[in-house]
Amino acid sequence: MQVGDKLPEADLIKMGTDGPEAVSISSLTGGRKVIIFAVPGAYTPTCHSAHVPSFIRTKEAFDEKGVDEIVCVSVNDPFVMKAWGEATAANDAGITMLGDPESAFTTAMKMAFDAPPVGLHARSKRYALYAEDGVIKVLHAEESPGVCETSGGEAMLEAI
Repeated sequence: MQVGDKLPEADLIKMGTDGPEAVSISSLTGGRKVIIFAVPGAYTPTCHSAHVPSFIRTKEAFDEKGVDEIVCVSVNDPFVMKAWGEATAANDAGITMLGDPESAFTTAMKMAFDAPPVGLHARSKRYALYAEDGVIKVLHAEESPGVCETSGGEAMLEAI
């Protein structure tokens, strides 16, 4: 995927009040300004200590720029994403934590990778994007999953 492309249709999963609920990419992004940042895995070191905190720190500044929602996506189930959102305070900050348990969105984005030595299979590369009405306007992908530089909140904030 690249700037100018329409986001692929896929369902992500959130933990709703009555259990897991599907959230389509089109319903999430249609007519809205949305930041989506993707991580290799919940609770993994860089994701937990750098990537999620960077968007918590910048949430108010994104609000001021008219961003409707900031979404964190990981190839994890919605139970893990809910717990991780609580552990990082992302839920309290207003970051939406969505699971991509089958890697459907990640694969459609052409962002899947495997790292068998550390137990990661069909995981997402680390990236962040800004979309307006489902069209990618900014896309920052990291070269290495252990780095959070161009995909962090501050870098995305500068880009939009």
